[in-house]
Amino acid sequence: MKSQLSEWYLFPDLLNLAASPTGYSTLDDYIDALVAPARAQNKDRYFTYLTSIAEENAYYQQGQVDASFGFRLGYDSSSNRVFVIEAFEGAPALAAGIDRGAEILQIGGQYVSTLMASGGPYAVIDAMGADTVGLTRQLVIRDLSGTTRTVSLSKAVFDLDPVSNRFGAKIIDDGGRKVGYINLRTFIGTAKPDLRAAFADFKAQGVTELIIDFRYNGGGLISIAAFMGDLMAAGRSGQNFGYISYRDSKSVNNETIPFDPQAESIAPTRIAFIGTGGTASASEMVINGMQPYLGASMALIGSNTYGKPVGQIALDRPDCDDRLRAIALKVENANHQGEYFTGLASTVPNTCRAGDDISHQLGDPNEAMVRTALDFLAGRSCTAIASVSATATASISGKVGTPAPQKNLLTPAQPRRASDLELPGLH
Repeated sequence: MKSQLSEWYLFPDLLNLAASPTGYSTLDDYIDALVAPARAQNKDRYFTYLTSIAEENAYYQQGQVDASFGFRLGYDSSSNRVFVIEAFEGAPALAAGIDRGAEILQIGGQYVSTLMASGGPYAVIDAMGADTVGLTRQLVIRDLSGTTRTVSLSKAVFDLDPVSNRFGAKIIDDGGRKVGYINLRTFIGTAKPDLRAAFADFKAQGVTELIIDFRYNGGGLISIAAFMGDLMAAGRSGQNFGYISYRDSKSVNNETIPFDPQAESIAPTRIAFIGTGGTASASEMVINGMQPYLGASMALIGSNTYGKPVGQIALDRPDCDDRLRAIALKVENANHQGEYFTGLASTVPNTCRAGDDISHQLGDPNEAMVRTALDFLAGRSCTAIASVSATATASISGKVGTPAPQKNLLTPAQPRRASDLELPGLH
C-alpha cells in the first residue's frame, strides 16, 4: 500500500510515510493516515480509498448500482428535514411512487427530525441501514402534494439510466428559441448511447444553445467526459479538449486529449452549465474544457462546484478483489488551466446564483436553476455566485413557498464505493 502510493501518488510530498500499518485497526484507516497531509490541504478529500474491483467494474461498465433504495437524499440543517431530490428509474423508491420533492418524516419508527437533532445527517444514514440486498425499512413520507403515507422499501441492485427517459434530454421552447437541455447523472460507459441520441436530436433541430445539468453529477470516467466534449466539437478537428498529467517521475503517461467530432456533434454558441457542490471531477472537466472555446458565451448556474481537478488510477489485487483508487493525475483544459480545488465559480467567465427547486422536476423550465439558465442564454440579468470553497450543498425550496436556506447532499463521511462519489446522496 505504502509502496504503491510512494510510486504513483500525485502529491508525493504530501504523503505521511511515517505512518505504520500496525498503528491502525483497519486498512481504510491506514490509507487515510498516509494521505492525511494532502487531505489537510484540500487536495484529496477521500479520493484515495480501497474498494471492490467487481463492484466498481459493474458500475462503470454496466451502470449497476449496489444495493440501495434508489433515491438521492438531501437535508436542510436549519430545520432538521430530509428530502428526496431525485429518484432513479428501475429502483425500489420510484416503483413505490417516491419521487423528487417528497420529505422523509420517519425511518423505521424514528423521527427524522429527532435523528437530525441528536446525531446530524450521519444518524439518518445509519438509520437507513447497511447497503445489503433485501434490507427493509418502513418510511413515513410526505409527498409533494402534501399526502402523508407509510411505505415499506427493500434495498436492491439496479441498473442506472445515465440520462433519464423521464426528464434527462429535451428541447425547451423559450419564447420561440430552441434550447437543448440534458441532465447527465454520471460518466459511465453506458452513457454513450444516451448522449449520442440527445445530441443527434439537438443537431436535427438546429439547436446551438444548451443547458447542461450537472447539479448532482459527482464524475466518473475521463473517457466519457472527453466523449461529451466531442459532441460539442463540430468543426474542431485538430484542436484539444485538454491534458492529463502525472507526477514528474510518471510523465511518460501524460496524455493530450484531442477533440474527435462525431456524426452527432454540434457547434454550440452558448452553454449554461448547472452545477452545485455535488458537481465534481469529470463534470468539472467538461465545464473547464469548454472555457477556451466559448469564453463569455458560457456560464455556471447554481452554486460553486466541488473542486476536483485530479483523477485516480486503479491499482488492483485481483486475488482479493481489492482495488486501491489513488490520486495520480491532474486534468487541465486546452489552455493548461486547472488547479480549481476551490471550485469553478472563480474561473468561469459568467456565473448566476440559483437554488435547487425540488418543487419542480429536473428539466422543468419553471425549476429555478433551469429558469436561471434560460435567463442567461437569453441575455437576461442574474446575480453572480460568490467565489468560495464549495461543499456538497445547494439552496433549495422543500415545497412551493417553503424556502429551505441550505440543503446538503446526504453523503457518508468517508465514501468507499464508486457510487458514493459519483452519485452523491444515493441511498
